[in-house]
Amino acid sequence: MNKSLARAVVAAASLAPFYLVFDSKARAAEWGCQVILCLSNPSGPTQYAECRAPIHKLWRALAKGRSFPTCSGVGFQTTRPRFEPYSCNEGYRLTTRFGDRGLEASCISTTPQTVSNAECYSNDDRTTSSAVWRRRDGRTQCQRYVTTRPNVRPQPHYIDVTIDGVGKQRVWY
Repeated sequence: MNKSLARAVVAAASLAPFYLVFDSKARAAEWGCQVILCLSNPSGPTQYAECRAPIHKLWRALAKGRSFPTCSGVGFQTTRPRFEPYSCNEGYRLTTRFGDRGLEASCISTTPQTVSNAECYSNDDRTTSSAVWRRRDGRTQCQRYVTTRPNVRPQPHYIDVTIDGVGKQRVWY
């Protein structure tokens, strides 16, 4: 069995419980039911062409402050809209602080990173560098927690949708 066929079978099997939840009135004919069905796809709500128009309509509606659409025959909950404009790469965590320009965001590494030896040699009373010598893999290295700029999200608003207490999906818009 080739990979794409195997993935299709897994996707169909994972969607089966959500299809069974809908009653006879809610066969994805309503926009809200289409949205819930598309959001229940573990591979993403816009994987299939049939889902792109309802999901893009949802994003536009939420961006305008409208409420989440309803669907009879399925129980779901949504959180209030939230705003998270920044994200960090793997191995970094988002931090914020008040600086000269107001609230400033940055990403700081979750583990110490190897940096230039000059940073450890320049550690004297006048600098506030946090670089220290550490023994790693049998060698002594200069390390510190590295700070980088955060990524700016193209869609910074989101809501969390829980479908029948089972499937949870974060919707960015």
